[in-house]
Amino acid sequence: MEKNNKNSNQESFSKVSINWYPGHMAKTRREIKEKLALIDIVYEILDARMPISSKIIDLDEVIGNKKRILVITKYDMCDKKETDKILEYYRSLGNIVINVDLIKGTNISIVLNETNKIAEIVNKERASKGLKPRNIRALVVGVPNVGKSTFINRMVGKKVAITGDRPGITKNLTWLRVGKNIELLDSPGILWPKIENQTHAYNLAALSSIKEEIIDLQSLSIYILQTLIKYYPELLKNRYKFEKIDDDITILIEKIGKLRGCISKGGKIDYDKVYKTIIRDLKDGLIGNITFDRL
Repeated sequence: MEKNNKNSNQESFSKVSINWYPGHMAKTRREIKEKLALIDIVYEILDARMPISSKIIDLDEVIGNKKRILVITKYDMCDKKETDKILEYYRSLGNIVINVDLIKGTNISIVLNETNKIAEIVNKERASKGLKPRNIRALVVGVPNVGKSTFINRMVGKKVAITGDRPGITKNLTWLRVGKNIELLDSPGILWPKIENQTHAYNLAALSSIKEEIIDLQSLSIYILQTLIKYYPELLKNRYKFEKIDDDITILIEKIGKLRGCISKGGKIDYDKVYKTIIRDLKDGLIGNITFDRL
């Protein structure tokens, strides 16, 4: 990596666009639409660290006017002050918004209570048509690696869905039973065919919703550092023992490389290792509680 000034780093970042829309996502959308008549309620899963970027922008086209609960995962890892502003905005639009801690299982009971309220409405409507009550059917949907499988495991009360820290683990739509009266339809993570807002795209990439294999690691790590400098300079200083934040991103990357031992043979900085370190530190919450979206 050659030493560049701040402007040239920003220029290199702005030239690299991110889009990831593998074939299984289009297939998932088609299959959801095919099963939509069976669905009563949608659990839309959002990452608290990026509650705008992780919102599927054209989800209404997929699920129509189905009743919806916004389930906010990874709330323990976010900047609550900033995230709460966004969540209050969603509530002001009439959404049911519930923060959950998937490690401890906090507020899962609230999700179940709200679901049962909707179940009562659904079955009253069925009764008015002379139909018998039935189990409520819920679709779980969200971008890749947002916590859908862990949420499902918490809802069911045992491990029934495979979890991991990379996108693309769930491959097919799968029905699962929760208690006596809820049936869940798990779905693979989906994005939208073209991500026009590249800030949202970089947030998705930075926080694991886009596969690293298709990402320019240098541009992504520069974006992460620039965002931390803008919103969380003290967290950045604390994590990497900076006395001050240099204007030149290259200097920061070299300092991180030396601090974290990302050195190749001959004593040179192994920049790929540095980039992966920065990205992993962010994803794992080692930098601190952050939120990359702003209203």
